[in-house]
Amino acid sequence: MTEPVAELTVMLVAGEPSGDALGGQLIESLKATSNRPLRIVGIGGQHMRAAGLQSLFGLDDTSVMGLREVVPRIPRILRRVREAADLAVRLRPDVVVMIDSPDFTHRVAKRLKRLAPDLRLANYVAPQVWASRPKRARRMAQYFDHVLCLLPFEVPFFEKAGLPATFVGHPVIERAPAPGLGVAFRAQHKIAENQRVLVVLPGSRLSEVRFLWPVFKDAIEQTEQRTGPLAIVVPTVSTVARRVKEAVAAWRPSAIVTEDAAEKWSAFDAADAALAASGTVSTELALMSTPMVVGYRVGALTAGIARQLMTLPPHITLVNLILDRRAIPEFVQEACTADNLSRELVTLLTNPTARLAQVVASGEAIKALGLDQERPSMRAARAILALADAPREESAPHAQLPLR
Repeated sequence: MTEPVAELTVMLVAGEPSGDALGGQLIESLKATSNRPLRIVGIGGQHMRAAGLQSLFGLDDTSVMGLREVVPRIPRILRRVREAADLAVRLRPDVVVMIDSPDFTHRVAKRLKRLAPDLRLANYVAPQVWASRPKRARRMAQYFDHVLCLLPFEVPFFEKAGLPATFVGHPVIERAPAPGLGVAFRAQHKIAENQRVLVVLPGSRLSEVRFLWPVFKDAIEQTEQRTGPLAIVVPTVSTVARRVKEAVAAWRPSAIVTEDAAEKWSAFDAADAALAASGTVSTELALMSTPMVVGYRVGALTAGIARQLMTLPPHITLVNLILDRRAIPEFVQEACTADNLSRELVTLLTNPTARLAQVVASGEAIKALGLDQERPSMRAARAILALADAPREESAPHAQLPLR
């Protein structure tokens, strides 16, 4: 009589919407790759839950950034760190994967490594310590067993610090829909073929929206003085949707605001240009060949402390980091002004040569991230399953899941 195949328990921990999107893709690939029944538990949002995650809590408490927003929530964040680590101690998963959001997930990893040092811990989406805090890589090697890198040059950097690493490619390349959705988007929203469309993306955190929306709004108004009226589309996510909708309604009720992920891609395809916060969305825009201007701001105190504690990278946009040049116009902190953003937007909206140069550069960078190769989430899934099968010093029965 054939013995039943043992169930494999994988714990995933995300801290914000971008990590939740990555986690959703990863879960689907884990289910497609594993030859054992899977139990997926941990912390995630709507994408991971839809893919089958049993989540201990959502992302409202952990998706924060900037001192003004973080400080009041420190007790709740630390409680969430303890709850996540304690859950892993009770469940004894075969592998634990921390997805992005290092300010939250690395705290969970450190606590878990102290409480259960035999558990296998992986980091999916390595923080850019190679650009700002190289010594942090050696510290990561003390509490992670493996790191899954989105960029090819990260692997030798982490291995030199004593942390095994695998290049898996950037999961954003899996998300793009079939081309041609922009025409349908314009028709659905009654946008004329010759009407310029500007996609505006002020961030996925409340702190980002608070600091970026006023300057983005002013930049758009300045741009329209030189280009004429623009059709404004504002894709957003659940963590900031209410704030974004209120801000847009108070400014321009005719603007299109959408929370739908599929419609976001359609808007990218329909857009002539984008004004975006730095982050994963800039890579999504590059994948869709949507010319963009990138801006980013945090509070003055947060910026001052950051400058004291770390060496800031020469670029913040992934396309620029990969190409090691300023292919995408980007403006950070004091340079993130309406004048600067508007000047570059006008260029993209009126100069076909500038648009083409950015599209070509984006294509070059996206290819370096693994386009036309095996799906990154499949590579990541295989690496995680291999780590789960690695010998452990000791094992214990999996506990019952106290999740909702």
